[in-house]
Amino acid sequence: MLRSPLDRDIRRLAVPALGALVAEPVFLLTDTALVGHLGSAQLGGLSVASAVLQTAVGLLIFLAYSTTPAVARWLGVGNRARAVAAGVDGVWLAIVLGVLLVVVGVPATPWLISLFSPSASIVDYANQYLAISILGLPAMLITFAASGLLRGLQDTRTPLIVAVAGFIANALLNVLFIYGFGWGVAGSAIGTVVASWAMAIAYIVMLVVIARREGAAVRPHLRGMLVASHAGAWLLLRTASLRAAMLATIVVATGFGVPELATVQIALTIFATLAFVLDALAIAGQAMIGKELGASEIPRARAITRRLIELGVGSGVLLGILVAISSPWVGYVFSSEPEVRLGLAALLPVLALGIPVAGFVFVLDGVLIGAGDARYLALTGVVNLAVYLPLLMWVESADLTAVPALVSLWFAFGLGYIGARAVTLGLRARSDRWLIPGATR
Repeated sequence: MLRSPLDRDIRRLAVPALGALVAEPVFLLTDTALVGHLGSAQLGGLSVASAVLQTAVGLLIFLAYSTTPAVARWLGVGNRARAVAAGVDGVWLAIVLGVLLVVVGVPATPWLISLFSPSASIVDYANQYLAISILGLPAMLITFAASGLLRGLQDTRTPLIVAVAGFIANALLNVLFIYGFGWGVAGSAIGTVVASWAMAIAYIVMLVVIARREGAAVRPHLRGMLVASHAGAWLLLRTASLRAAMLATIVVATGFGVPELATVQIALTIFATLAFVLDALAIAGQAMIGKELGASEIPRARAITRRLIELGVGSGVLLGILVAISSPWVGYVFSSEPEVRLGLAALLPVLALGIPVAGFVFVLDGVLIGAGDARYLALTGVVNLAVYLPLLMWVESADLTAVPALVSLWFAFGLGYIGARAVTLGLRARSDRWLIPGATR
């Protein structure tokens, strides 16, 4: 249980992937920290605009998740040229979607901001930040697809290097544009757009070099783009169901009161932070499973899956123990309000209890994505959401307040929803229907 011959390969992919995962949200944290010193109105505008941007980016992460297994399968077959070509098709799809987002998103900016019914003091800042930031969305999508290509080629170090370089550039440009040039909120958006395009251009240069080395064409192929979009559509539905579950949780928490909503928001932030460790294992699973199925190495794919489950659950146990031990004091880090501190002290042990289950879920999610089992993930995502919503309705109708409300809500999310995902993923993993060998699924 403590050691396996597979650990070296898993660690080689998972550790750099963890670094890249941590670096990505730092973009938003940097913007938040720097804009926060301009004033509350500017920060409020950034918050609303970021909600729109994060929704779009979160839904389109499928560009990485669909590209990785497609590339990895051809790599497993031994055809590196076709592997790179599959990645190139994913990048072209990202470019097309990015251009559409700009064409539609820039004129729709005022309408998108109005959906949040913001106060008059922040509307101009929100419109300004979003209209500029949309210009960077094509670059972000290119980065997703190109990093998926490299992961499929079993390289997670290069995305880490690009992510860290992008973070540093973003931080420096934001300081220069916000305070040096005095551009305020617009400067923050411009800095992030420039850094995003620098990352995308770096990936494009690498892609051209790799394609020439492997003898792969860099021109778009309609058939390849259609294949990538088909898998991506199922993964989009999968991600949409996850987002809907998170949004529904926040909506119910909003009805409990302001301190309770703040407590749930902190808990979700902690949960998302812990998920980075587990997602790193999932990314390793995507790359490794895709390659082994491409090579028709079914027994090795099974062995990798078992080991990843052991590592995911084991990591969840360790993280859960850490959260449970620190639960009485975590509230002092995040809030000065007694109600929030008390709520966190009661909620976090429940969160800790569900982290091993989350480890199991996140790992199997990555394994099945690597196997190209996107249709199953999408359909069961809808089923899981259908199981979860009645639990939320029960929590909402129970007329609970304060600590009982928080504990009940997290039982519904951390054990009910995540538990439903564990059942559907576990049943699939036990079968052989997802173990389809060959270059394509």
